[in-house]
Amino acid sequence: MAKTQISIRLETKEKELLDQYCLLTDRTQTDVIRELIRSLKRRMPKN
Repeated sequence: MAKTQISIRLETKEKELLDQYCLLTDRTQTDVIRELIRSLKRRMPKN
């Protein structure tokens, strides 16, 4: 599968929250962000 790199700007508090969550769940930032992006499919309106 082809991969694309992105960069994002976060508020300091958002980054701290992400860091904290990753530490608590022993997961990488990439893993957490991928899961959140994949969860968007469930939130999309059905046609």
